Amino acid sequence: MISDTQSQMRILIIDDHALILDGTVELLKKQYPDAITSTVQTAQRAREEIAVFQPNLVIMDLSLPETLGKTATIEVGLQLLQNLLSNYPYLNLMVQSSYVKALVRLKHEIDSHQGGFTIADKSLSEKEMLTRLNWAMQGVTHTKDIKNSLEVKPEWLEVLRLAFEEGLQDKAIAKQINVSERMVRHYWTKLQDILGIYPEDDKNLRVQTLKRSREEGLID
Repeated sequence: MISDTQSQMRILIIDDHALILDGTVELLKKQYPDAITSTVQTAQRAREEIAVFQPNLVIMDLSLPETLGKTATIEVGLQLLQNLLSNYPYLNLMVQSSYVKALVRLKHEIDSHQGGFTIADKSLSEKEMLTRLNWAMQGVTHTKDIKNSLEVKPEWLEVLRLAFEEGLQDKAIAKQINVSERMVRHYWTKLQDILGIYPEDDKNLRVQTLKRSREEGLID
């Protein structure tokens, strides 16, 4: 007798919180009682499990640890997502996270993805969460939660990262990315223009840039 396992839906859930994993599994059982589900809590295990499990749908948080015992960060989750978008172009994905604004950093890769891709903030209702999940399974793209008005170049993001995460000054940033210090200042003005930040008396431009960049999900 031929098993029908191959025709069954296989769903992988990636989240470092056990309660979220358990709750998502229960939600899926109501909607897809015959689906096969698997859960992992780290980026490393996710990469391993996807290769073996070959899911039809991946539901993932963005704040993840690389391995057990490590601190969960958005950067790790974004790196994992970027890896999935690159290596599995037809994989259906739903990002279920409280940090969906950070997805603006991968907007180009998401726009190019050929599988379903939906975004579900963890504050959404159960009904709306299932709607986004169903859309992803159907190959639908739903990314309007990512602000489309921000067209940010990779080199601008690197300047932000080096300044606010590495604590580098413009001279050091210029050396790091192999451009002139004048070009770094040019990047700052372009960033600040996109973020709507302009010189004002008694206001520090860099502090305002950091604040707005975080609000828009450009940095953690």
